[in-house]
Amino acid sequence: MQRKSLLLQISQLNKLRCLFYQSSFFSSEKTQTFPLFPDKNDDPLYSDVPKPRTDKSERKPYPTPMKELIKRAKQEKELRNAQPCRLLEHPPDNGLLVPELVDVAHRVYRAREFLLSGLSKLVQVIAVQRCRFCYEVHIGNMGHEIRTCFGLKSGLRSATHVWRKGGVVDVVFFPKCFHLYDRVGKPRVVHDERHSVPQIPAILELCIQAGLDIEKYPSKRRTMPVYSIEGRIVDFESVSGMNDMESYLFLKNLDGSKVGGLTSDSNLELNDEENNLTELSTRTLDSWFEMIGGVKKIMEKYSVWTCGYCPEVQVGPKGHKVRMCKASKHQSRNGLHAWQEATTDDLVGPNYVWHVLDLNGPPLRNDLKRYYGKAPAVVELCVQAGAPVPDQYRSMMRLDVVPPDRDEVDLVA
Repeated sequence: MQRKSLLLQISQLNKLRCLFYQSSFFSSEKTQTFPLFPDKNDDPLYSDVPKPRTDKSERKPYPTPMKELIKRAKQEKELRNAQPCRLLEHPPDNGLLVPELVDVAHRVYRAREFLLSGLSKLVQVIAVQRCRFCYEVHIGNMGHEIRTCFGLKSGLRSATHVWRKGGVVDVVFFPKCFHLYDRVGKPRVVHDERHSVPQIPAILELCIQAGLDIEKYPSKRRTMPVYSIEGRIVDFESVSGMNDMESYLFLKNLDGSKVGGLTSDSNLELNDEENNLTELSTRTLDSWFEMIGGVKKIMEKYSVWTCGYCPEVQVGPKGHKVRMCKASKHQSRNGLHAWQEATTDDLVGPNYVWHVLDLNGPPLRNDLKRYYGKAPAVVELCVQAGAPVPDQYRSMMRLDVVPPDRDEVDLVA
């Protein structure tokens, strides 16, 4: 009897010792750091190959965490309760322009015009392929063999793409949005106005709201800030319609001629460089980065919204109320979009394509796709035309990876 009790106590001690070792191991594992293996996200020049969303029913990730959005909403509500009637001081929420972003808007507009002009000449030299049944784009003389097609009857083709000739529209994508004449006084377009309000590229609408004046798409420019009364915007500026037209003509003569002159200068420079393909591709790539950098600066002040389930974009303080969403869960929203904060990729579609080492070589194979890199179609087209590879896309394009040959596939781990 004593022997059994002694064995039972020994077994209990062994269990306690094992539990102690496990708890000490996991607690030390949490506190351990590995400085020899730094996180790849800490490197600003590292960017992995982007992976498309596999589940279209899932919502896009929020650029700003939800806790931060809830915190902002609570602060705005407390401010409205403390001051029901207040004068908005900070532009562009008060209806005024941000002075330091007016020149940025003009530079973004000129960079976009030069980018489109340069791409229209580059696609005549470097072949662009587009799938007939999906949105896949490839830069090269022949399409790749990577099976990623999700279009019509793709299962019968084993997800193989069917290629046709592409153009500038396939290289860079500019989604459209509704043009707002008064972004503060009437920030939303309702469903009944969907045919009367014009739609323009969202990047052009962003430049117009930031200070660019285009005769075809007028915009109201205020000289006095607006008031917020219990969350509603009230404009006490007593300006007649004639004065509005006069101020608009003044702004048009002040900035419109400047934009036109600079655009013509860019076209002249483009005509002088059309014989030099390398210089043309370099200038086109520089205009791409200038446009993207300017858009990021403007989006820090001016709000841009995108649907969480579809590519719809709207520039302005709020998203529109046009019921035309056909993505996941649109029945529960009665066709309305699920608006959230947009990113630069939502405003300017980069359209990532596979990087090709040799345009005259064999097509990219499906069983070797893990060795291939990607890049935005604009970057890939300019690099194939002779422009230097940008540093921020070297890791994404996997220039340091050598794909194995056909007879070496079985020998590679």
